[in-house]
Amino acid sequence: MSIKQNSRRDFFKKASLSGLAVVVSSAFTFGSKSKSPTIPAENLGIAKLGDFKLTPQSKQNPLPYAYGDLEPYIDARTMEIHYSKHHAAYTKNMNESSSSTDYAAKPLFEVFAEMGKYPVFLKNNAGGFYNHLLFWTILSHGTGQAPEGRLATAINDTFGGIEKFKELFGTAGKKQFGSGWAWLSVDAKGKLVVSSTANQDNPLMSTTEIKGVPILALDVWEHAYYLQYQNRRPDYVDSFWKVVNWKEVSRRYEEALAAK
Repeated sequence: MSIKQNSRRDFFKKASLSGLAVVVSSAFTFGSKSKSPTIPAENLGIAKLGDFKLTPQSKQNPLPYAYGDLEPYIDARTMEIHYSKHHAAYTKNMNESSSSTDYAAKPLFEVFAEMGKYPVFLKNNAGGFYNHLLFWTILSHGTGQAPEGRLATAINDTFGGIEKFKELFGTAGKKQFGSGWAWLSVDAKGKLVVSSTANQDNPLMSTTEIKGVPILALDVWEHAYYLQYQNRRPDYVDSFWKVVNWKEVSRRYEEALAAK
């Protein structure tokens, strides 16, 4: 393996492991307008397959905002089903499929970096677990935010401005055939890249064509929008910008750069 390949591998490993600590520790510790509990401390910062859990649903939800806080852009019923059914199922399946295996104790991102050697069922469910965990953290009930600081500069330099970036990212989501995701990631050179993946694949996986450390994600599976938007995915994608937590995206950008 060449020095260049080693450098790329080390970057993704370091940035990814750093990113896992960020996504797990920050995902459910934000303040909330609701009286939502946080994920129990025992679940924070755990980086091994089979150990992740979602808090069982009750009258209170454990997200960093109430299910209805993202309305009118994402409806409360969709958020409830999305989190308590779909995300919970991916988490359960990931845990069960890795139980009693020789990779059960491996860090999630190490598995992603070697994804080609693991079963597709694990890829689908481990990807579904991580992708959604990231997705929840970059949503916010606050509107009117915009990128600031170094992220804003990088978006301007790379894409020619925020509107051109939104158009490119939006197209990635709208044109993704079937179920999948749109991504903004930081590549091994520290550059911003937009991409899309099918199913529950993500840019951290060795099986993905365009690789990077994700800092912004958009779920374009039908379960993310169909109750409210039916088949109007473009409308859902356009509404997404109203609920992006740009402060969190910027923080993830800084983490990725620091790990380079």
